[in-house]
Amino acid sequence: MLGTVIGLLFMLIIFGVVWWAVVNKFYPLIQPYIGEPFATIIYVIMIILMVVIVLWAIAQVLGLAGIHVAVPGLGR
Repeated sequence: MLGTVIGLLFMLIIFGVVWWAVVNKFYPLIQPYIGEPFATIIYVIMIILMVVIVLWAIAQVLGLAGIHVAVPGLGR
């Protein structure tokens, strides 16, 4: 169980660094080239995508530890 917690912490740290890179490095590069409503839409899509990826990864790590989490839409 301790290994699962440590794995989750490392995973969240990695996702945090990826999120920081996307928001602080990638998004400012594309923002001047697209209009304001589209820039906000892309930002919201990036947030939703990162949340879905993080929740899926947490469910997978917990499944490896023997705690099975039902993820809606995957049909398991």
